[in-house]
Amino acid sequence: MRASRIAYKPVGMALGAVSGMIAGAAFKQAWKLIEGEGDAPDALDEDRPWAQILLAAAVQGAIFAVVKATVERSGAQATRRVTGSWPG
Repeated sequence: MRASRIAYKPVGMALGAVSGMIAGAAFKQAWKLIEGEGDAPDALDEDRPWAQILLAAAVQGAIFAVVKATVERSGAQATRRVTGSWPG
């Protein structure tokens, strides 16, 4: 295993935690824009219709995927700048 990959492991874990927090905040804001409500529906919300639950899940998944990819790619680029090699 290359040194850059080993060095990136703790950075990647920290970036994963940060991306989760960013994505969670972004989803809350997006849901307020979509539905005008403070809380997104949960799969076990008995009073919410299927369409609303599935829409919330799709939006949340898309936001998390985009934020995760953005943060991971930025972290890899920063690692390349510091170490001179790509961590992947």
